[in-house]
Amino acid sequence: MLLPDAVTFSRNVFLPITNVCRNQCKYCGFRRDPAHPEANLMTVSEVTKILDAGKRAGCTEALFTFGEMPEEHPQFKEWIEDIGYSSMIDYLIDLCKITIRSGLLPHSNPGVMDSRDIRRLKPINASMGLMLETTASIPAHEGSAGKIPSRRIRTIENAGKLRVPFTTGLLIGIGESKEDRVQSLSTIADLHTRYRHIQEVIIQPFAPKPGTGMANSPEPTHQEMMETVSLAREILPDDVTIQVPPNLTGFYDLIRCGASDLGGISPYTIDWINPEAKWPHISELAGKLREIRLRERLPIYPQYIHERWYERGSRLADLIEQYADKEGYRDEK
Repeated sequence: MLLPDAVTFSRNVFLPITNVCRNQCKYCGFRRDPAHPEANLMTVSEVTKILDAGKRAGCTEALFTFGEMPEEHPQFKEWIEDIGYSSMIDYLIDLCKITIRSGLLPHSNPGVMDSRDIRRLKPINASMGLMLETTASIPAHEGSAGKIPSRRIRTIENAGKLRVPFTTGLLIGIGESKEDRVQSLSTIADLHTRYRHIQEVIIQPFAPKPGTGMANSPEPTHQEMMETVSLAREILPDDVTIQVPPNLTGFYDLIRCGASDLGGISPYTIDWINPEAKWPHISELAGKLREIRLRERLPIYPQYIHERWYERGSRLADLIEQYADKEGYRDEK
């Protein structure tokens, strides 16, 4: 496969608003029960501090992620009500507004959502995301209501109906077969063909975490990752970018197989889902890419900027258009 002319990335800050989650995925080292001493809910002041630092570091994106529907835990429900909210989505909406005022573009990944919540978040998010992970029913997802494939597919489809630029992806090595990967990629391709909203698909390897149900499970091999990226490039439409995380993969080989994006890279925050895997420095990435140009993008891809998949005249629109160059990438001026 021909190498791309450029490989893209987004400069971001990573904000894990809470690690409390209703799901109980066997591979997850991020989740905590509310009674656990490490359970947390970030305050507005903590979020603002990170946003301000990110702005100073030249970031354009604020990635919001957290455990899905944590308010299903009664103890967490008390926490969120104590700060004046009835749900995490309500709190997220205010955090997104604060983010825009601070000069960064929100990208929210709150888990499974209904159309109402997607509609509420759309005007204050440059893009949104939800990993499909797999269309297969696997033991790793037992006890996880939000990982029922049909529910995740419905969320991705509803985002398409509402014209939300969207990120999704597969988690490789969690008990799915190669045939399952084909089915998952075909499902994403079909959704994009209908709604044209999938801006990127992440091909992410499972990484075992101590203390989890899959702590001793093997990671996917590098060959397996290359084959999956090649498969994704074969199945997905040409206008859907394939992303691989540079802190978890030997990314140059995967670029040779069809990937052309390295995702969000933070000069300030760690990868809270995979804290053991440090972000590479952007200058280091540029060196490893050799002859390929490294190009910074926004959390909303150029085609959606050109087609104005956001509310014109809004503060969000002003920020997007302030940061974007004529091609829709990060203005380097």
